[in-house]
Amino acid sequence: AGGGPLLPDSVLFEIFLYLDHADVLSVGLVCQQWRAVARDEFLWKELFYRYYRVSREVPRHPAAVSWYDEFQRLYDTIPCIEVQALKEHNDQVLHLSFSHSGCLFASCSKDCTVKIWSNELDISLQHSSNMRPYNWSYTQFSQFNSDDSLLLVSGVFVGPHNSSSGEIAVISMENFTLLSRVRNKPYDVFGCWLNETNLISGNLHRIGRITSCSVLWLNNAFQGVESENVNVVKRLFKIQNLNASTIRTVMVADCSRYDSPDLLLDYEEQLAASSTCPVFDLGSDSEEEEAKPKQTPEPAVQELPDDGGVTAEDGLQQFFDDIMEGRVRPAMTETELETKVAELFIRNRTKPPEVNLLPTESNSKTKYLIFTTGCLTYSPHQIGIKRILPHQMTTAGPVLGEERRSDEFFDSLDHVIDIHGHIIGMGLSPDHRYLYVNSRAWPRDCVISDPMQPPPIAEEIDLHVFDLKTMKEVKRALRAHRAYTPNEECFFIFLDVSRDFVASGAEDRHGYIWDRHYNICLAKLQHDNVVNSVAFSPVEQELLLTASDDTTIKVWRSPRTVRIQQARKPRPRKLLFSWLMNQKS
Repeated sequence: AGGGPLLPDSVLFEIFLYLDHADVLSVGLVCQQWRAVARDEFLWKELFYRYYRVSREVPRHPAAVSWYDEFQRLYDTIPCIEVQALKEHNDQVLHLSFSHSGCLFASCSKDCTVKIWSNELDISLQHSSNMRPYNWSYTQFSQFNSDDSLLLVSGVFVGPHNSSSGEIAVISMENFTLLSRVRNKPYDVFGCWLNETNLISGNLHRIGRITSCSVLWLNNAFQGVESENVNVVKRLFKIQNLNASTIRTVMVADCSRYDSPDLLLDYEEQLAASSTCPVFDLGSDSEEEEAKPKQTPEPAVQELPDDGGVTAEDGLQQFFDDIMEGRVRPAMTETELETKVAELFIRNRTKPPEVNLLPTESNSKTKYLIFTTGCLTYSPHQIGIKRILPHQMTTAGPVLGEERRSDEFFDSLDHVIDIHGHIIGMGLSPDHRYLYVNSRAWPRDCVISDPMQPPPIAEEIDLHVFDLKTMKEVKRALRAHRAYTPNEECFFIFLDVSRDFVASGAEDRHGYIWDRHYNICLAKLQHDNVVNSVAFSPVEQELLLTASDDTTIKVWRSPRTVRIQQARKPRPRKLLFSWLMNQKS
């Protein structure tokens, strides 16, 4: 009455904290005492922070009108109600992907088929392609190109003497015909689209027992030779791998979309964007930014130590002389010797990284090639980033790329992010500004002495978030989901990101949904086995699909969507039916 916030009875308030989320909203509609303060911002803010256990330092979602609306949004718009179970696959379902229009989605499975589904009110199977006639063991990944006219399908190919590598197939969405096939090694490179008609694949060349070279190729989706002067393939990058590591899980991020993100995760940046002041460029090199204390160490480009001006060639000769004359102590194992030689060789045979990786107006058309890699062991524990310049986005020109000098035999990475754990999943936000990474941590301060024996990995999965504009980790890692397989059996668990939510599978028989702004887990989605993949509809984030080893694809919708769909259905006229039956009797 005095103008301050009017709170309901404190006992009533405490009772509401223990109610189910839906009960809080429904009881509030009928309780006279609650109705009197239903729009009391102070009350709903207090209830929100206590109910969700969110730190009070976290501001309200930038698009929210009120705390009451936020409370309702986090109940009403989460796709947590199972509305359909698709059981057309007869083996583990490994991956899901939507078309950009949201009208179709594809599923890959251990049954060696890729299935195309029509996304209508009741989802239905539109087409199924069996890849066994092409000697595939199973399909593992798919991706629609930007105009949804082509589908990239990645699988495991069984070659001579039962050796396995990967293969990529391109399928036309017009008539579901197979247009081309591209070899892909190792198979967990997966492959991805660079633009509407060109895709990226990988190849692996062994140099030593634990040293190799990964070559990334740009392929034309239409492999039929239209002219003898037109290439269908071109080498993009050639990168040396140390300690049994390889490049895997490639994806492409579009830098041109960074300045108009769907959701800013940095709270200070949110405040700057919502004010009348100009938006600060977090990628600038201003003195003010350098003076700010940093919460986490900035991931840096990998560089080998400088030896006071001694060239790698001289260093390599000196190293061999030391070995021959017995000056190297303690004695090195064969593995350590191979790694040392490879490191010395790579220093004098690698093209230097790009000077400025952060996007600017002049290179806004640049794209990033993002992939998992490593330097200590075979399990993927680093994220490599390599800039793709506009002139590299076509297969025109020499097949082996631009002419190289002898000291540029390999390409260097422009940026490396060390995760200190086994990476088991990656996904981009819809605006390509943020990279989400599933990883299982190594023990703190662990030492890797043998690259073939990586450290044990945690059961708890950490979901890290990196800002690709600043190349820094933002927010704390999301947690809730778990995995149990050891290093040598570890497999990819695909995640997906929508405007407001991020979802992931897990080995604990659940899918999980978090809110991107508040960093809180909102829902657990039940399956009967490992959940391998999740996918939000790109046009309707209140629709989510989950794929599992239990051979099913489950369709989840929000309470709000379910209510709307039920209201549209004609209700059966029970009274009229009963009256007609009575008349007949």
